[in-house]
Amino acid sequence: MSRITLDAKCRLCRAAGDKLYLKGARCFSAKCPIEKRGAVKPGMHGAKSSSKPTDYGIQLKAKQKAKRIYGVQEVQFKNYYLKAKKLRGLVGDNLLNLLENRLDNVLYLSGLSLSRSSAKQIVGHGHALVNNQIMNIPSYQVKVGDIISLDKKVIDKIGTLPADESDFKTKSWLDLNKKDFTVKVISEPLKEEIGNDIDINLIIEYYSR
Repeated sequence: MSRITLDAKCRLCRAAGDKLYLKGARCFSAKCPIEKRGAVKPGMHGAKSSSKPTDYGIQLKAKQKAKRIYGVQEVQFKNYYLKAKKLRGLVGDNLLNLLENRLDNVLYLSGLSLSRSSAKQIVGHGHALVNNQIMNIPSYQVKVGDIISLDKKVIDKIGTLPADESDFKTKSWLDLNKKDFTVKVISEPLKEEIGNDIDINLIIEYYSR
C-alpha cells in the first residue's frame, strides 16, 4: 500500500479530526487523503484520549473548525457573531449568512476558484469585480442581484474552471455563467446547502458562555 503524504492543509484536517475543505474540489473527490486514510489525529497513531471532552472543548472545536473552513481570524469571526446578534432573525442563521455571503466564499462556491484560500488571493490582488467595479476585500458582503466577475488576466490563467469538474456542483443560490466567467447572486444562501460540516448551535453556545 502506497503511503499518503499530507501537506499542510491536510494536516490541519487531520489535527481537527475532520474535513475542513481547505483544498476545494479535491476535498470532495476520492483523491482526498482524508478520505483514503481517515481523519486520524497525530501522535500515537491517533490513539484516543481517555478523558472525556468537556462541553467547552466541544464548543471550541466547532468554532475553530468553522474559522478554518472560511479562513477567518478570531477577531473577525467574533465580530460576525456580534453582528449576527443585532440582525433580525435567528442568530445562527444570520451568522451562517454572513459567512456564506463573503466575496471569497462566493467565488469558491460558484466554481470560479479552486478553493477559498485561492479565492481570497484573487480578490486581494484586485482581480475580482462586483457589478463591474474592482473589489479587493475578501470579506465583502455580496447581495442578491450582485454580479461577480474575474478580470481577463485571471481568466487567461485559469483555463478550466473548477466548476467543470464532474464532482463539483455550484450552489443553487448562485447562477454561474461559465462562458463569461461570471456569477450572479440570485437569492440568500440556502441553509440546507451549507451541510452538516458546521454545528452552528455549538458556536452560539460557545459565545453565549
